[in-house]
Amino acid sequence: MDAFYASVEQRDDPSLRGKPVAVAWRGARSVVCAASYEARVFGVRSAMPAMRAERLCPQLIFVPPDFVRYKAVSRQIREIFARHTDLIEPLSLDEAYLDVTQPKTDLPSATATAQAIRAAIRAETALTASAGVAPNKFLAKIASDWNKPDGLCVIRPHQVEAFLTPLPVGRLPGVGKVMEAKLAALGIATVGELRTHALAELEQRFGRWGRRLHELAQGIDHHAVEPERPTLQISAEDTFEHDLPLDEIEPHIRRLAEKAWAGHLRQHGAGRHARVARTVVLKLKTSDFRTLTRSLTPATRPASAHALADIACALRDRVDASADHRYRLVGVGLSGFIEAEDDAAQGDLFEDHGQP
Repeated sequence: MDAFYASVEQRDDPSLRGKPVAVAWRGARSVVCAASYEARVFGVRSAMPAMRAERLCPQLIFVPPDFVRYKAVSRQIREIFARHTDLIEPLSLDEAYLDVTQPKTDLPSATATAQAIRAAIRAETALTASAGVAPNKFLAKIASDWNKPDGLCVIRPHQVEAFLTPLPVGRLPGVGKVMEAKLAALGIATVGELRTHALAELEQRFGRWGRRLHELAQGIDHHAVEPERPTLQISAEDTFEHDLPLDEIEPHIRRLAEKAWAGHLRQHGAGRHARVARTVVLKLKTSDFRTLTRSLTPATRPASAHALADIACALRDRVDASADHRYRLVGVGLSGFIEAEDDAAQGDLFEDHGQP
């Protein structure tokens, strides 16, 4: 979807159309959830501190987020997807992969399917979507951003090499600023230059990630669309009204542990057929916006919000508690989910049953 949250707000309030809009609470502690294309002209982007966004665009209009409404529109869009395929892998409220190898309609091609989906979204929601059509997920992802907003980009199999060759390596999934710098040190700035390096050389320098880089440079991605994509992490976080020292954060950790645990129960239930989390994660953001994380995979899985909070507080004690350090955000999360039956089976392997 194109500037999804902001587009929903502009659709529902005609006075916002054609104006720079940020979906965010106004104030020093807020960040931008989404920015309209009119706001992006000024450099406003999602995840940007709201105060910085306002400095970039003094006429910026702030609209508080309404996630209930956004989720309702997202469900409406997913229903459109489901008319065409059952293989839908949602990534967020506004983005998904669709495998249309065996479509539910008689449309002649993936391109025709993408055109039909975009047309239905426009007709039924009065919103626009951009689509990428390609032989695999990573190429489709790049293509979906290619002609935004309201665009369609098709990469046919015989076009893959030519499409990738001039791209900066930073467009490849998983290549962030650090990896980009490492590749630049080898004289690699584009995908085409990456392709000239032998697999053995890349593996020697980067291990298994070197093989992945080699495959991406060739346009290879074997990852399937996963309709039942398991939750990787459930978390709750909060930004404080004022920056706090580490020794004042415990009440907030315990409150957020309650929220995270409630979310875990809603999503995964309880009992032998539930899913359990192996790892507890504590996230902190400093007053200068540095993010710190601490995690622990305990021998005994947390079985309550209280147990989760105790572990998260213990993780806090692993953080440097210098008196001059202040924190603006804290989050508590659960990750590493496995089936409860599998967890019980692993426990059985190490139980003492009285046998030598």
